[in-house]
Amino acid sequence: MEERARRKLRVGVVVSDARDKTVTVEVPTSSKHPRYDKIVRRSSKFHAHDENNDANVGDTVRIMETKPISKQKRWRVVEIVERAR
Repeated sequence: MEERARRKLRVGVVVSDARDKTVTVEVPTSSKHPRYDKIVRRSSKFHAHDENNDANVGDTVRIMETKPISKQKRWRVVEIVERAR
C-alpha cells in the first residue's frame, strides 16, 4: 500500500479574521530574478480554516493543505507560531 503524499505547510501572517472560523493568511516568498539576479519579493493569500477562532490579525500561523472545506478554503490552521504584540 502506497503512502500518500506529504501535505504542504506554509507559515504566514494573518491579515484578516473578519469571517467566522476563517482567517486570511499572507505568505511571503522571495526568489532570485533569472536575468537581473535581484531578490524579488512576492506574497500569496490563502483562506484557512480556524476551528476555534483562535488566530487574530497580526499573528504568525502555520497552515497545512487539506481537502476543500468551502469554495475558497483549502488550508487549515495547524498552530499559532507567534502572537501579535
